[in-house]
Amino acid sequence: MKKNVFVIGLNEFNLNMLRHLRGADEIEFHGLLDPALFYETEEFDIPSLLKAAEEQLNAFDGSIDGIAGYMDFPVSTMLPIICERFDTASVSLEALLKCEHKYWSRLCQREAIPDHIPGFKAFDPFDNEALAHIGLGFPFFVKPIKGSGSRLGFRIDKPEDFDYAIERLRAEIGTISEPFDYILDQLQLPPDVSEIGGHYCIAEEIIGGRQCTMEGYVYDGKVTCTGLVDSIRYPQVLSFFRYQYPSRLPERIQDEMARLTDRIMTHVGYNNSSFNIEYFWDEQLDKVWLLEVNTRISQSHSDIFEKVDGVSNQQLTIDLALGRHPNMPSREGQFPIASKFFHRVFSGDARVKRAPTKEEIQAIQKDFPGTYILPQVEPGDWLSDLPEQDSYSYALAYIYMGAQDEESLLSNYERVLERLPFELEKVDDTFSRPAEESQPPA
Repeated sequence: MKKNVFVIGLNEFNLNMLRHLRGADEIEFHGLLDPALFYETEEFDIPSLLKAAEEQLNAFDGSIDGIAGYMDFPVSTMLPIICERFDTASVSLEALLKCEHKYWSRLCQREAIPDHIPGFKAFDPFDNEALAHIGLGFPFFVKPIKGSGSRLGFRIDKPEDFDYAIERLRAEIGTISEPFDYILDQLQLPPDVSEIGGHYCIAEEIIGGRQCTMEGYVYDGKVTCTGLVDSIRYPQVLSFFRYQYPSRLPERIQDEMARLTDRIMTHVGYNNSSFNIEYFWDEQLDKVWLLEVNTRISQSHSDIFEKVDGVSNQQLTIDLALGRHPNMPSREGQFPIASKFFHRVFSGDARVKRAPTKEEIQAIQKDFPGTYILPQVEPGDWLSDLPEQDSYSYALAYIYMGAQDEESLLSNYERVLERLPFELEKVDDTFSRPAEESQPPA
């Protein structure tokens, strides 16, 4: 009989990749909760979501063999709770929160890899003396103790920047802090963490360099790194241009990142789940910095792993949910190199007048084998209404492509752009706000 695996917020794009996995013909995939509950809102009622998930699972007439998720907050933090209730394989909530709670995570990193993290300080954004209590010199970064996408991260170069950040944080952090506090209440926290609630933020010294993400998993206590993906930005700006796999970083740097990954994930007791860790390599100092730990695969990398390795990193998600060692291949895909491109506009707000039709997209994809185009806008949309955007641009489309080499990859991408008929009606609006998210949390 087929195994039944429930995937929280499963959408069509990811379901297609799940069907390509090794052993997928022996698995029946079920969506758990409507994906709109996570993709189309930034407000999450955790108790209601957990109750709805439990009701759906209890109503299922069959075995529940695995429960999985591939999304960030709140899915990542809900998963251990649901899995414990239904006795399926998962990382413990404590080990997960040692990664997800940014302050607790930095404390653990300071114990395990102290030479590879910046100086940091937790602070209460509702404290009128917060800036004085932080004690870091300008410039530095601030972000919520639990990030959600790239929201509410700010570079602080002067007191006025901090004032602006505090105003935004006080107005908006409740959508993050309230659901995260519910998760924190499920665990007995250590004294140095228990007072740092969901409304707190963390300030960190600046780190930088060539950014990348190490993907991997822990099974039966053994840490395995499965691939390093480069995060490449547009020239002179902080917005991501593409994620590219495999990484171009020197092997010795990749090996060092793998060693650091083993050390920190072992230290926090992480087990039986996937992860991705974001790093910087500062070439001038020849220094590796750990930016943050995420307790899931990156779904942005799924298609490019499939193109290069033969199956997506969802192989880790599903195999681990079933309590078995991941059957992840390496370099068995159709292409030696692959990228997820972010087609962006760098301007003020605008209304979408025209977007490519389904037929136009299919024609382009046919002419460029291996290409998958995922528009993020439709005619009539206002760019300012798009969720999870950075402060410098709006993403009109995600374009997944594979190629034989980097030169062909970039050349083909430019040819695809020439055929994508996006038209915008501009309005008089400029980006005059202080720099946000210049050190993206994810």
